[in-house]
Amino acid sequence: MLLEIVTPEAVLFSGEIDSVAVPGINGEFQMLSNHAPIVSLLQQGTVKIYGTVEIEEDYEDKFSKGDKGVTLLPIKSGTIELKENKIIILAD
Repeated sequence: MLLEIVTPEAVLFSGEIDSVAVPGINGEFQMLSNHAPIVSLLQQGTVKIYGTVEIEEDYEDKFSKGDKGVTLLPIKSGTIELKENKIIILAD
């Protein structure tokens, strides 16, 4: 599935992933391929991206690596939309 992470400054990431876990306002939740459509608010926490992820050099300092190759991105808040295997995260 396709993931795009957008901030007011730039598109931090756009690419194919296996799954993503996000800090929803009612707790963390994960989305896999063919997940039902969803729109949700996000709270402060960490976006966890699973799969082979290549970050542009300009934005590498915003991401870190976790256990088992998980890519991590801390956020303050945001919104997520998933529709037809395309996820868009608008993050602060």
